[in-house]
Formats: sequence, C-alpha cells, structure tokens
Amino acid sequence: MRHFLIDTDTASDDAVALVMALTYPDVQTEAITVVSGNVHVDQAVQNALYTVELCGRPIPVYRGAEKPVLRSLETAEYVHGRDGMGDIGLPLCGRIPAEGHGVTKIIETINRFPGNITLVTLGPLTNIALAILQDSSIAGKVKECIIMGGTGQGRGNVTPVAEYNIWVDPEAARIVFESSLPITMVGWDASLAYAMFNTHEMEKLRSVETPLAEFCVDIQKALRKFSVKEMNLEGFDLPDPLAMAVALDPTVATETKPLFVAIETESQLCREQTVVDHLAVTKQEPNVNVVLKASREKFLRILYDAVR
Repeated sequence: MRHFLIDTDTASDDAVALVMALTYPDVQTEAITVVSGNVHVDQAVQNALYTVELCGRPIPVYRGAEKPVLRSLETAEYVHGRDGMGDIGLPLCGRIPAEGHGVTKIIETINRFPGNITLVTLGPLTNIALAILQDSSIAGKVKECIIMGGTGQGRGNVTPVAEYNIWVDPEAARIVFESSLPITMVGWDASLAYAMFNTHEMEKLRSVETPLAEFCVDIQKALRKFSVKEMNLEGFDLPDPLAMAVALDPTVATETKPLFVAIETESQLCREQTVVDHLAVTKQEPNVNVVLKASREKFLRILYDAVR
C-alpha cells in the first residue's frame, strides 16, 4: 500500500483528481490538506469533504492557509464558479473538517511515514512552503512530490507565461522549488495536450452512468463555459487529474527530463513564471523532473476506472 498526502484548493478539476486517488486500489490517502486558491479555503474544505463523502472514504480533511505567504488572495471563481464546483446546486456547506491545521498535519504525516509519502499538490504551494519553513527536514523525507503547476514548455493561463497555481503565491512556490523536495512538475501546458475534453468526450464519460461519472462531468459546467468563451478552447482541460494520474501511475508520463526550474517573483512582465532551463544555459543543477509528454490513453483508463 502506497501512502499519499494531497494538498488541494478544491475546485472542479481538483475534485476529479481526488476521486481518482480515493478509488485507486493500492493507494491509501493519509490526509487531505486544503489551501486557498480557486476558492477561499473554507469553501475548498467543504468541496473536499463533499467529494470524500461521495467516494465513501473516511479520509480526514484539514483546513490550511487562508492567504498566500506575502500577497492578498486572488481566487478563480470566475473560472470554476462561485462555489468552485460549477454552481450546479450541490450542498457544499455544514461539514466539519478534522481538528488541527493543515500545515501541522503535513509535517506530522511526512514525519510519520519518512521516505514513504507521495505528496501531490493541486493548488498554490502556500501550505507546503509554510511546512518547510517550520520543519525544513521534511523536504528530505518525502518519497516524491508531484506538483500540478507552472508550464514546462508552453503558455500560461493567467498571464502569457504564468500558470494560476504558481501565480497565486510565487513566493511559496520559490520556497518549495528551492527546497530539496524530489519534484515532478506537471505543467498546465501538458493538460492542454493530453487532458482536454470536448463535448463528445464529456458525454462519453457521463455515459458510464454512475454517480461519480455524473459528478465529475457536471461540476465542470462553469469551467467549460469559461474555457470555450474566454480561452477559445473546444472544451475544458483537467490539469489536476492529469497530475494525479502521473502520481498514481508514473508511466502516464512518457517523457520527462530533469531540468533547473526557477520561480520569477520580481519582473513586471514575467512575474510568477516557472523559468525552465531547457538548454542548461544557467549551469544550475536540475531541481525538477519536468513532464514533457504523457499518455492520454493511460490517463483516461485511470479516470474511467475511478468513476466506474
């Protein structure tokens, strides 16, 4: 049994990633910690608790940081809906998270399973950075850290060069990327190539006709509208589920490369960019394993198995 620790700013694509993890046969999710990002942390906690309940798994959910390390919070409700789950009328209130703070639980969990934790981050890296600042030793005790964030070789989705999770809290991202965590980065650009869903593919997933299949499609309502209208895409993409698929089955990533990645925090034009040194021109040692290509077939197999 593999031990997972998931950090999320639970909105519509995060929820699908949680479904994938909570239904995977050889994975035990020890805890879910929640951070502000797509929605405020309190709403994200409710979304995580609802998803856990739907999956029928008693996984503890912990409330974490409510704002970035240095900046004010800028949510993405305009993308995922006011409740982060498509505004389809789900009862996303009234559930009580586990006692304790998410940052504390990250430290405790990693120390409880030294060398055996797969850390999967689906939102801004605030919780992870704060945990490292409190106990820097945890970076060396994580088996692997799969980060959905940044762009490995493509455009951004908030600025021309910045992806949302990094853009929200670049100072936290810088702390994490400069730690000794064994990072695999699944950038937003990878989801454009391997995790896009048009109307036909969306309806095919719904045709599985299970509550989980319907849930995973229905909560994308706001995301789909935004993606088509504002980003001129044919459908919506699922970056967090793609990253989770890589965590669940590393062979989903068909091409990866160890590269030096820095986080820009000062430039007016390129602030929040994940600067990937593909040609090693900086002469810096690689600190990130960047996913360059992935198997859509294997990703879809994991997703379909999860909702069945």
